[in-house]
Amino acid sequence: MTGTVPTALIEEVARAVLAVEGVAFLKPGVAQQVRSALSGTRQPGATRAPGLRMSRNAGGRERPWDVDVHIVVLGEARAVDVARGARKAVAACLTRRFPGETAPAHITVTVTGLV
Repeated sequence: MTGTVPTALIEEVARAVLAVEGVAFLKPGVAQQVRSALSGTRQPGATRAPGLRMSRNAGGRERPWDVDVHIVVLGEARAVDVARGARKAVAACLTRRFPGETAPAHITVTVTGLV
């Protein structure tokens, strides 16, 4: 769900996650993989971060962010440490971007594989 989330914010959060040591790549969801396979090209307005979904809870700016991240981890890294690092990176990115917000973000990081 990225309908009202600016693409620049999605890409900034994705870069923060990809910078975490041990993250191999963001894992696209099944729907995104099928959409890409069927279209053969990138859809207008589609995010460049296929393993990342962001939305605001109902209520607008006063409500926390919902962020769902799916990552694949490098085999030599401990998955739990990488997941924690990714979560901290998302939280830090949102804090930098929205310093006045006091409501916490709901951040879910799922490790979908090891390479």
